[in-house]
Amino acid sequence: MIAYHLSYTSALSHILHISITITGNKQQELYLQLPAWRPGRYELQHFAQKLYKVTATAHGAAIAIRKTTKDRWVVEANDAEAVTINYSFYARQMDAGGSWLDEQMLYVNPINCLMAVEGRGHESCEVTIALPEKWQIACALPEIRKHILRAENYDELVDSPFIASNSLQHASYSLAGTTFHIWIQGDCKPDWPKIIHDFEAFTKTQLDVFGDFPVPEYHYLNLILPYRTYHGVEHSHSTVITLGPGELLMSPALYKEFLGVSSHELFHTWNIKKIRPKEMLPYNLAQENYFRTGYVAEGVTTYYGDYMLARAGVFTAQQYFDELNTTLQRYFTDYSRYQMSVADSSFDLWLDGYKPGIPDRKVSIYVKGALTAMLLDLELRKATDNRASLNNVMRELWERFGRQTIGYTEQNYADLVDEVAAQSFKPYFENYINGTTTIDSALDEALHYVGCTLKQHENTLLYESRFGFKVSQEQTIKITSIAPGSPAYDALSIDDELVALNGRKLEQNLQHLLQQLSPTETITLTLFREKQLRQVMLTPTAKTFYPKYTIEKLPDATAAAKENFKLWLNQNFEA
Repeated sequence: MIAYHLSYTSALSHILHISITITGNKQQELYLQLPAWRPGRYELQHFAQKLYKVTATAHGAAIAIRKTTKDRWVVEANDAEAVTINYSFYARQMDAGGSWLDEQMLYVNPINCLMAVEGRGHESCEVTIALPEKWQIACALPEIRKHILRAENYDELVDSPFIASNSLQHASYSLAGTTFHIWIQGDCKPDWPKIIHDFEAFTKTQLDVFGDFPVPEYHYLNLILPYRTYHGVEHSHSTVITLGPGELLMSPALYKEFLGVSSHELFHTWNIKKIRPKEMLPYNLAQENYFRTGYVAEGVTTYYGDYMLARAGVFTAQQYFDELNTTLQRYFTDYSRYQMSVADSSFDLWLDGYKPGIPDRKVSIYVKGALTAMLLDLELRKATDNRASLNNVMRELWERFGRQTIGYTEQNYADLVDEVAAQSFKPYFENYINGTTTIDSALDEALHYVGCTLKQHENTLLYESRFGFKVSQEQTIKITSIAPGSPAYDALSIDDELVALNGRKLEQNLQHLLQQLSPTETITLTLFREKQLRQVMLTPTAKTFYPKYTIEKLPDATAAAKENFKLWLNQNFEA
């Protein structure tokens, strides 16, 4: 067994002291590896940069320890039966993948800070946490004694975040033999009856897709914060969600996000935690695990997160369409849809998938992945006359791969789609997954099957639609995006700071000033570029840019299309 001990002396220093006691050692040299990344975010995060002074002792005396890589250490154990490693960790990253220590709580993602003993990852682990007596721990791991957690192995340990505090709120519900715990840490007033009702509804709807739940207990670990934030990370037996501001938790806007991220993360319990790409079974936490099926892992899950809320009746059809419309805007605003496929973007997550990156290079696997998942769902329903859907694909992925702990490949997924459809879906994968064909016409056609349409509207922001540039308007007005082929494309640059339009100072009045001009009028923009004052002229063309898209019901939808709609969303078309 490997024993970990966590303690602190000054909560507001945010420094967590960690010791690892390794017994039963028979090695001359012991190797320790701190993870370089965490599942759920496929980029190297270099957790070792937050460690202070790693030391080792045996027989009560210091022994040699040195780094072999940025996050791997070797200990000169010389056959010592028991070795202790000591170091400190700076716990001050407040998001769903970080760790945080202050006077009110200790929140830890063990993958950030607990080293693995190479060759002994299969052994059970105990984590003793030095906490005030009255503090409670919210965690998927069993608490075998007061403030002592036990994991079957290292992988389970680092996949089990915890929150410790004396102010945790808790409620639970049970479905299909699984108990679901909802923990809330933070200053808020949850409407527990409403929360339990809605969580039960979307959980049951997800269970209907897969048939059963992978684990007997599940924990929603919610950090409700006093400022605007939104983040969620999936784990095998739990999820961590950060959301705020807390006083608005039950307001329609924030509660909708609370439901959406919770449904998304629950779906991950099957899709990525159990139904896992072959390249990630098992995880190699010391280096990149390249894979091209992020559109399944994240895209399909993003689609199902809100879709399950609609099918459960938690969202109305219009509320669901509002969420889809936001996703559509993100897709059509991004001209990288012409540059890189969603499969290639999946592979490049490890390069810059979570950063803005250079303009128009890569698509979001969440955004395009969700829209291509919806397209696939509708096309499967149409191809099989509603006998099958994406639900069948996901159920078979669970039965054949997830339940069996077998990793799936790109080809496995494509073959399964063909099998469920009883026909070839090769054009779908060539065009929309491995290619850069834009999805608007295919999605519109698929939506007609359920009595809906993809409608294009002209953008009312004239600097976007007429001239092809986007801005941020905070302390200054800066160019953030430029549409290829637009009047702005050869005249403006990212980060240009706009100061005047036709000689008039800009003070949150850009749209208003443009409304005073004729649609064909040339404008003169005064701007700072690299601290140099410049003027540029932009002349509109017949073409417009950054159009808006919405999904709407067809007023002349047929009775058959309305029935297809009901089978898809589990709601009446007229509702």
